[in-house]
Amino acid sequence: MTHHNFATIDGHQIFYREAGAKDAPTLLLLHGFPTSSHMFRNLIPPLADRYHVIAPDLPGFGFSKSPDREQFGYTFENLAAVIDRFTEQIGLDRYGIYIFDYGAPVGLRLAFAHPERITTIISQNGNAYEEGLSQGWNPIQKYWKDPTPANRAALKDFLTPDATKSQYLHGVADETLVAPEAYALDSALLARPGNDEIQLDLFLDYASNVALYPKFQSYFRTHRPPLLAVWGKNDPFFLPQGAEAFRRDNPEAEVHLFDTGHFALETHASEIAGVILNFLRHRLGVKF
Repeated sequence: MTHHNFATIDGHQIFYREAGAKDAPTLLLLHGFPTSSHMFRNLIPPLADRYHVIAPDLPGFGFSKSPDREQFGYTFENLAAVIDRFTEQIGLDRYGIYIFDYGAPVGLRLAFAHPERITTIISQNGNAYEEGLSQGWNPIQKYWKDPTPANRAALKDFLTPDATKSQYLHGVADETLVAPEAYALDSALLARPGNDEIQLDLFLDYASNVALYPKFQSYFRTHRPPLLAVWGKNDPFFLPQGAEAFRRDNPEAEVHLFDTGHFALETHASEIAGVILNFLRHRLGVKF
C-alpha cells in the first residue's frame, strides 16, 4: 500500500508518497519537470516489496504547497535544502536516490553535501554531463546568457499543455501505453496561478546545475557510489551520451538504454523495476 502524507518543513508543506516497511533500506525518488511523485506510481509497488520508498513533491510541483516567490527563492539550491531537511525530519540517515530530470541536481546536491548518507544512485534521464544536453536546451541556454524579459517570455511555450503532452509522447513507440491522466495532471498543476513564474525562475537557475557538473563528476570519481543509469534513449532533452558518461568517472557504473522517451516509466516501468532490483541485489546485497 502507498500512503500519501504531508510534512511541514520550515513552513513548507511537502507532499510525499511512502510505501514499504520502514525498517527496510530506503530509496528516495526525486521527480523532475513538469511532473511530481505521481510519475512513480507504477514503480513504487514493485520496489516497496523489498525497500522503504519515499517520493516527495518538490516545492512548486505536484501537491506540495507553492510558497510565494517573494517569500521563497525558486533555485535548485533552495529546493535541495528543503528536501535535505525533509529527509532529516522524517528520519532518513542512509538512503539511495533515484534521480530524474530536475531531481538529478537536487539529489546530487544532497550526495555532494552528505556522501556518507548515500548508498546508491539510480539515474533515469538525470543528467550530470554537458554532452547529455541536447539542442532542445538552446532556448533556455539563450535565456541564461541574456536574461531579458523577451527571452523569458519565449520560454512560456514549454509550459503549455501541448508541450507537456509532447514531453510524454516524444520518442515513444506505442503512445497507447502512456496514460493521458499523467500529462493532464501535470498541465493542470502547471496552470495554477503564479506557477508559470516559478517555472521560469527555475529555467533561469538551471544554469547553476551545469556549473556544478564538475563537482558532481568529482564526487563520482572520489566516492564511487554504486551507480545505475536507466535511460529513455529517445529523450529530446537528455541524450544517451549523458548516461554513458557516468562510466568515465565511475567505471563500474551500469548503463541500460530503453527504446522510449523522457518519461521512461510510462512505458517501461516493469522492465526498469526489474533492472533496479537486480542491480541492488547484486551490488548491495540484502541490506545497504
